[in-house]
Amino acid sequence: MDITERFLNYTKFDTQSAEDSDSVPSTAKQLVFAEYLKKELEREGLSNVELDSKGYLYATLKSNMKGSEYKHSQPVPTIGFISHYDTSPDCSGADIKARIVNRYDGSDIVLSGERSDCIVMSPKRFPELLQHVGEDLIVTDGTTLLGADDKAGIAEIVEAMCWLRDHPEVKHGDIRVAFNPDEEIGMGAHHFDVERFGCQWAYTMDGGDIGELEFENFNAASAKIYIKGVSVHPGYAKGKMVNANRLAVKLAAMLPDDETPEATEGYQGFYHLLGIQGNVEGAKMSYIIRDHDRERFEDRKRYMQKCAERMNEKYGEGTVTCEVKDQYYNMKEKIDPQMHVIDLVLHAMQDCGVAPKVKPIRGGTDGAQLSFKGLPCPNIFAGGVNFHGPYEFVSIQSMQKAVEVIVRICELTAGFNN
Repeated sequence: MDITERFLNYTKFDTQSAEDSDSVPSTAKQLVFAEYLKKELEREGLSNVELDSKGYLYATLKSNMKGSEYKHSQPVPTIGFISHYDTSPDCSGADIKARIVNRYDGSDIVLSGERSDCIVMSPKRFPELLQHVGEDLIVTDGTTLLGADDKAGIAEIVEAMCWLRDHPEVKHGDIRVAFNPDEEIGMGAHHFDVERFGCQWAYTMDGGDIGELEFENFNAASAKIYIKGVSVHPGYAKGKMVNANRLAVKLAAMLPDDETPEATEGYQGFYHLLGIQGNVEGAKMSYIIRDHDRERFEDRKRYMQKCAERMNEKYGEGTVTCEVKDQYYNMKEKIDPQMHVIDLVLHAMQDCGVAPKVKPIRGGTDGAQLSFKGLPCPNIFAGGVNFHGPYEFVSIQSMQKAVEVIVRICELTAGFNN
């Protein structure tokens, strides 16, 4: 089985996670795929294959080094590779009809031509397509996402382990792999057993286009704002009604217009209004708060609370309640003291002919939370582009390069202490 067939098999499973679920994993269908993966890892000869009740799958490719092959007395570090198998709630992941566009020529790709509203992926709208001219692209039919986020990462990890298994001349230490649910709803690392995983460091294969390497991410918090109104017949409302919907609009207007996702890039943080639900009597607003800089992040949280306080000063104590909860922090804080983890990847990419694209993540990965749980865990490209929607695609050649990078990291790590 090659990496293309492996990935296409994975896309047949609907593994969409659900934000409004209290179960772990958030959807039972994720476990169906986890069981499939477990059997595949066992069939491919990995050791210590374990799937826990929450859907976390762990396995080991045992070291192929003998005592005489160690140059020094220090053991080779045990490293890990991690990917999540859930897909985003933002777009359907059911009945995915993936197809291959061979030797992409730079023109428009008709994803679905069976409807009057033909669905086309054009380089005019998605210029990143032009970086993959001449390559073989896996695309959707325009009705679902593809699932390269992050089934491409899983396929690459499994393929790399199989390649190492079949090439004993390439020396490596113990390599751990793990696949988890619910990353897309921010819960992927919550039940990850770092001690059980037993690695000095690891990498999530959850990045985007080829060459991406990320070890900086947003500090992240959620904010839930509850507004109490007073409902009175509008014909007799003067001096009595408190319209919670109008107060929600007023509060939203207190936040800077130029500090939203659509107005920021790079290291710029933002406030993002996810949704408003309400009527005259009550309203609820849901925000996320993001910033790479920890001090600015704390300032943003304080400002959100201050907005609620100002509303209460004007409309009465208890009118507005603001609950802010931290979600994850910038992994750079934990990676900086151990930059050898990054140096290995840069070396591996160079050896594999991949130009590194080191950039901050305008989001988060499981690796951010894992880094703060004691497992330094930067993020490496998996090759997918346009995640979470019907215009998602992945280059087969990019996936193959990701496999090469994984293999080279394992090879270089074998000489890390030698």
